[in-house]
Amino acid sequence: MRHDANLTEDRPSFVTHLECSMTGEGYEADKVHGLSRAGRPLLVRYDLDGAKKALTKARLAERPADLWRYRELLPVRRAADIVSLGETMTPIVPVPASARAAGGGEVLVKDEGRLPTGSFKARGLVMAVSMAKALGIKHIAMPTNGNAGAALAAYASRAGIRTTVFCPADTPEVNVSENALQGADTWRVNGLIDDCGKIVGAGKETVGWFDLSTLKEPCRIEGKKTMGLELAEQLGWQLPHVIFYPTGGGTGLIGMWKAFDELEKIGFIGPERPRMVAVQAAGCAPIVKAFEDGVEHAARWQDARTVAAGIRVPQAVGDFLILRAVRESGGFAIAVPDDAIEAARDEVAKLDGLLLCPEGAATWAAYRAALADGRVKKTERAVLFNCATGLKYPLPPAAQSIDRHAAIDWTRFQ
Repeated sequence: MRHDANLTEDRPSFVTHLECSMTGEGYEADKVHGLSRAGRPLLVRYDLDGAKKALTKARLAERPADLWRYRELLPVRRAADIVSLGETMTPIVPVPASARAAGGGEVLVKDEGRLPTGSFKARGLVMAVSMAKALGIKHIAMPTNGNAGAALAAYASRAGIRTTVFCPADTPEVNVSENALQGADTWRVNGLIDDCGKIVGAGKETVGWFDLSTLKEPCRIEGKKTMGLELAEQLGWQLPHVIFYPTGGGTGLIGMWKAFDELEKIGFIGPERPRMVAVQAAGCAPIVKAFEDGVEHAARWQDARTVAAGIRVPQAVGDFLILRAVRESGGFAIAVPDDAIEAARDEVAKLDGLLLCPEGAATWAAYRAALADGRVKKTERAVLFNCATGLKYPLPPAAQSIDRHAAIDWTRFQ
């Protein structure tokens, strides 16, 4: 089979309709949609009986190792509409030395930093942009903490779609620069990501752009869903005991929960599920508070701040979907302070050679905390998601130097 076969060969599409995640109301597929009439995210639904007949594990194993191998469970109908930059299957990396230091058991990191533009945002945005191309959308706008904007800019430029992105003023400079360099009309905003989102919403009618904010259209979740499909396949269709996921808008956590349900319905896995753990920063933890309060919706977090910019989301439109997945799985939500996030990054880098992004480091800090308080056992297999390459973020300085003209004190190296 050719390496690019997934991108050039049409396969039957099994999309049937879209469905309001709150009310269950149905919507026609292959039309431009935002939120449902109830103001809630729309979910893509499939003829899973048909997909079950068309897709087998043996057929899947013959396909190229990219996210398009799951085409029967994805919304893009025509191969010609796929806008790809090479969305490879990301590796699962054990961190045994870090696990031993923490007193833990088997800990695996799904390293999403290997994707195009260096983050897991590529999964959601390649799907959304491919569908935007299929539906004839010409201009997209989106708020971003950095990585989503970069992925949108890259894929939209490849598709010939105009993009405008708004990011908080303190977004890491590398993210702002890559957004602009890859073709997005990029604007800094003196506020947080939900303030940026308000600008996108306010300009929708006047400018005529399509709002691609998190969960305000149905296809980003389908791209993020591939994390769950891929994880299950890589682990031999045996899901781990617990998944730690860095949670801002929560699209990936919701998507994985949806993926596991679909995999069971096509006969690829059984009813067992991992406990889903929503990891947030102590300085921005609306989902954690809602989980602990036993409510279905999270109030906006005031004065949100954290070194993990990707999870600095004061209010998520899909809050109830995140909380449902966490509760249905028997999981929990946990917040970790910034000093623990930075210590976790340093620990895993020095012990296992894996450079986590701050959001990924938050999952390691959360695993350590959950292991210590008994919410996770040493005997359980845990998967942590590192959502971006750590090279995109500011790192601690390394200031040591040697004067080659002076006498060298060799005892410093002993």
